[in-house]
Amino acid sequence: MPAVNNDLFRIENITCEAGVITATLTINKDSEILKGHFPGHPVVPGVCMLQVAKESLESALQISVRLKKAVNLKFMTMIDPANTPTVQLDITYKFADDGTISATARLSNAETIYFKFQGSFIILRPSAT
Repeated sequence: MPAVNNDLFRIENITCEAGVITATLTINKDSEILKGHFPGHPVVPGVCMLQVAKESLESALQISVRLKKAVNLKFMTMIDPANTPTVQLDITYKFADDGTISATARLSNAETIYFKFQGSFIILRPSAT
C-alpha cells in the first residue's frame, strides 16, 4: 500500500517502530477540498484530519483498516494551510487479539495541537474468492 499522497495531504516522511508511527505531512493549500471549506478562508476539514491518520496507519503497517470506534475525538484548532503548510502526525498503536488496533493519534506543529484521536480500527481481511 503506497504512502498517502492525495490532493490535500502528502507524506514527506514516515517512520514506524515499536508501536509508534511518526509522519511529517505537507498540506496542499490549493487543494480542491479547501476551495469549498471555506471560500475566502480555507481550513482543513476535521474529517480529513481523521482520514489522514487512518491512511497513515494503513500505509505504515501495510494493512487496510476501518474505523470501529472513536472513544475520544477532538478538533482543537483549525489548520489554515496558508499559515501552516506542514504538520506532524504521531500515532501510538497496539494490536488486540480480536483483530482490532487500538490507536491514539495527534496532529500538531511545534506547540500547537490541531487534532486528537483515541479509538480503534478493525483490520480488514481480503474476501475469499
